[in-house]
Amino acid sequence: MTTLKRITAATLTRAKQAEEKMVWLTAYDAASAQIAEAAGAEVLLVGDSLGMVSLGFDSTLPVTLDHMIHHTAAVVRGRSKAWVVCDLPFGSYQQNPEQAFLSSVRVLQESACDAVKIEGGEHMANTISFLSERGIAVVAHIGLTPQSVKKFGSYGKRAKDDAGRAQLIQDAKAVAAAGAVCIVLENIPADLGTEITNMLDTPTVGIGAGNHCDAQVLVWNDLLGISASNPPFAPAYANVRAVMSDAISRWAADVKAGQFPKA
Repeated sequence: MTTLKRITAATLTRAKQAEEKMVWLTAYDAASAQIAEAAGAEVLLVGDSLGMVSLGFDSTLPVTLDHMIHHTAAVVRGRSKAWVVCDLPFGSYQQNPEQAFLSSVRVLQESACDAVKIEGGEHMANTISFLSERGIAVVAHIGLTPQSVKKFGSYGKRAKDDAGRAQLIQDAKAVAAAGAVCIVLENIPADLGTEITNMLDTPTVGIGAGNHCDAQVLVWNDLLGISASNPPFAPAYANVRAVMSDAISRWAADVKAGQFPKA
């Protein structure tokens, strides 16, 4: 009997030290978890992006903790050895560290995932430290933080000027010092992604942050070409939307013509 060796937070650190890139991908149910892992994904991120790609919301803001737990538990049931990370949704952790702890406990106990992810840099360092000191693996997320879209007004590139770059570097240092096990860098200049990656022992995960980050992550629907449109930093590697549409159209035509099921 072969025993699968699970990916852990320590695996991420060892991979950075060995300069081995790691593959992250979002997943939202057991089937996507199984397919992603079989194809080479080592970390499965259950992103609150599910609000936009699966639940029909126009942002991530309406996503609830119950939504996240429901989908994360399904991904955990579908994985074999991948490390599973759950986004804490908007409003479930920003009030204070104690709120973040209670939300994280619910996620870990009810979904059996491995880590939680929270958005925010220097101002979230105390919360990250509070969780880390209590045994919770925390993935930090800086740069473009979709839960703050109402504040910034767009999903555009972050840290484009000197002040923004300096703040992002400070954010990265702060969350790393607070105990984040890795840091997602979203939609920032590639050279800044390289600079942050090189200056920290903490692994970085890029999404629109250049190819020198320690890992890369994309949204399932964007990677496979299921989304109606993709961000500029997320190229589709297939056109699954067209394949699905074609299959449904041909089947529907057969039904209309009385040719399904075959006699």
